[in-house]
Amino acid sequence: MNIKKLFTIEIPLLILSILLLALTAKEEPKRWTSSGQALKEIAAIKKQIKAPKFKNREYLVTNFGAKGDGVTKNTAAFKKAIEACNKAGGGKVVVPAGNFLTGPIYLKSNVNLHLSEGATIIFSQDTKDYPLVLTRWEGMDCMNYSPQIYAYNEQNIAITGKGTLNGNADKTHWWPWKGRAQYGWKKDAPNQFKARESLHVMMREKVDPRKRIFGDGHYLRPYMIQPYNCKNLLISGVTLIDSPMWFVSPVMCENVTIEKIKIDSEGPNTDGIDPDACKNVLIKDCYLNTGDDCIAIKSGRDEDGRDNKKPAENHIIEGCEMKNGHGGIVIGSEIAGGAKNIYAVNCKMDSKNLDRVLRVKTSSSRGGTIENIFLKDITVGSYGESAIHFNMFYEDPGKFMPVIRNIWVENLNVEKGGEYAIWVNAYKESPIENLKVINCKFNGIKTPLKIDNVKNMQLENVIVNGEIFKYNANQKK
Repeated sequence: MNIKKLFTIEIPLLILSILLLALTAKEEPKRWTSSGQALKEIAAIKKQIKAPKFKNREYLVTNFGAKGDGVTKNTAAFKKAIEACNKAGGGKVVVPAGNFLTGPIYLKSNVNLHLSEGATIIFSQDTKDYPLVLTRWEGMDCMNYSPQIYAYNEQNIAITGKGTLNGNADKTHWWPWKGRAQYGWKKDAPNQFKARESLHVMMREKVDPRKRIFGDGHYLRPYMIQPYNCKNLLISGVTLIDSPMWFVSPVMCENVTIEKIKIDSEGPNTDGIDPDACKNVLIKDCYLNTGDDCIAIKSGRDEDGRDNKKPAENHIIEGCEMKNGHGGIVIGSEIAGGAKNIYAVNCKMDSKNLDRVLRVKTSSSRGGTIENIFLKDITVGSYGESAIHFNMFYEDPGKFMPVIRNIWVENLNVEKGGEYAIWVNAYKESPIENLKVINCKFNGIKTPLKIDNVKNMQLENVIVNGEIFKYNANQKK
């Protein structure tokens, strides 16, 4: 044996190889072995999420010329009050009891827009009141009508109080643009179809978002609330009704608290709470009755989601109640940036018009990894289609295979279910991995399972229609 060669060449090469292997090895996916692990993670994330605090100063909008008569347009008065509050270092802009008509409101840093009990902000139906801003529409960035409450690159902002935000949409304003007769659209009337497709093309061609210009003549409806690239947000206590489209959708924001709000609208695409590519989000004690998904976690569509490289991360949904909607707790479909560490505990759902309890929807045009989804203590009165639902074929296929893995569902109790308990449609090349369902009860189920391509699905103490369900790994239905 050549000792010199061993110590001068072979052993150093071996050590170098080990170090390179360690550096290039992929991180092993998380796999919970108990619900206690996930509950500890929830506690740790909660410590990171802190609601913003504001100076003890009040700026009454009526002192800046606002009139709560439901007729006077108060856009300028809101702007003056918010700018004065911001310039002085922050505080509370107070809306007293009354009906305050206005165009979009821009929130500045360190401002808490506070709606007193009996206060209603009614947003204008006139598109001329809506300036074009950089916004995200169905996961695609563009210049479009300002959301009714908007902020860009701001921090420490809030919307609080016992008042109401009225999006003022109905079957004669905003909603007909969806292009469906049930929402007021009439044959040969304008709709969003051409503009929506044009935006898709611009995204695929990677046109600068600030050159994707829409607005009048394009019929892409604004959202109600959309802070964009902001930090330290609070939305608390308010009631939200009749949004033109999605209600609350912070985009690429961090440290977000949404608590004790009530959302009520059954218009087209009136999702309730849709955080998009956000980090550290707490959604707590909210009531949602919507015309689309109740809570839908997103991270951008296709190229815009993948290029931003910002996943949805560290979201906690706690103590919420869902009624009507396409899904109660949803991930996707605009989820190209991926999602990880999504937790939902102690929630209630009940409606024949609630299609699904947990819904994950994506496609190979999206790509991205969705992982670490934890649900515990979910009580369901009734639902329409499926309790646990995974779909990798939600939209047309592409070249970006999605990954969905590590899902834990515990103590999901359904009094009167729908068609399926668990429904899965995944790619053979990318099966749903590590799905664990434990201590769950599903009553009134027609078909317990309809699954295609699952790897390592475990059902423990799952009761379907009063009997322990025995799962066979080769079973499809």
